[in-house]
Amino acid sequence: MKSWLSLFLALSLSSGSVFADRIKDLTSVAAQRSNQLIGYGLVVGLAGTGDGADVSFTAQSMKTLLNRLGVSLEGPLSDFETAASTGKVDIKNTAAVMVTAELPGFAKPGQKIDVTVSAIGKASNLRGGTLLLTSLRGVDGEIYAISQGSLAATGIDATASAGSKVVIGVPTAARIPQGATVERIVDNPFDKAERVVLNVRDSDFTTTTAIVNVVNSRFGPDVARAMDAVTITLQAPQDLTQRVAFMSMVENMDVMPGEPSARVVVNARTGTVVISRNVRVTAAAVSHGTISVSVAVTNEVSQPNAFSGGTTAAVQNADVAVSEPNKPMFMFNPGVDLRQIVDAVNQVGATPSALIAILEALKSAGSLRADLLVI
Repeated sequence: MKSWLSLFLALSLSSGSVFADRIKDLTSVAAQRSNQLIGYGLVVGLAGTGDGADVSFTAQSMKTLLNRLGVSLEGPLSDFETAASTGKVDIKNTAAVMVTAELPGFAKPGQKIDVTVSAIGKASNLRGGTLLLTSLRGVDGEIYAISQGSLAATGIDATASAGSKVVIGVPTAARIPQGATVERIVDNPFDKAERVVLNVRDSDFTTTTAIVNVVNSRFGPDVARAMDAVTITLQAPQDLTQRVAFMSMVENMDVMPGEPSARVVVNARTGTVVISRNVRVTAAAVSHGTISVSVAVTNEVSQPNAFSGGTTAAVQNADVAVSEPNKPMFMFNPGVDLRQIVDAVNQVGATPSALIAILEALKSAGSLRADLLVI
């Protein structure tokens, strides 16, 4: 108990040391934003773990693809589905998938990006499959990349003849590292706009002001302007080579960022609690007691009376016990800091789950001066 609290206290208090950060770690260039791409495709070469004939759009996609490649399949789609179900056209080795990717800012044609492939039909495993040529489109419907290649699936789905099954990870999703080629440039205002826009990753007026002051102290007044707690504009040179060099100098400048607001982050599933060093509580008294309910069940056999007759029957007896051990009450004085909170919780021998309950109660009572985030 004391070990995890000691480690938690040491890590939290060590964050109190003030260090300067680079502007590139605190901000991002607005023109350098990424874009999401999506596409629909087919994965072939599966070992019988594909969609099969039951998924109509997989059969339709395969027929359309084969016709486009010069393989004539006459007749309506229903005939093709019937042929698939009878084994004439085996599409159990084929799966319909959605392909997604993130196009980085300033990406140029010919560059490679990673893609994620996810089954959308009845395919149970994509391991060993190959994605056929797939177009990746942006939100405007234009094609920005094309993808094709062998899938790298980490999930495992194994079934034995006796009916036992083992599933590790997610076998219906896979990745293709460097599996897509960029085909189109996304227009951005970096080379056209008079001023370059920086966005602070964490909205903070103190950090924004510090960045503006540092930039102006080196390059002159009015070079940097703060628009709000997030946006900063920079008067950059019009020549692109000079503009790139200017941004290189700016992003490597050191800035003393503002301290974030007091925050307590609680992971209810793992019991992890992270408390920033600025957390304070007002005067409050806390008593945390754990109620334990135990039910003991014993199975007995009721024997019939030799004189009254009757049948043998099973009887279940249950004993219920409720206990509420006494826990000491501890008091928070106004303005206590992190060390006092941890020491007080440590004295009553509270577990991580108990600490979560205490923090939620303090927040509900209005005594916790911090944002409580439960994830």
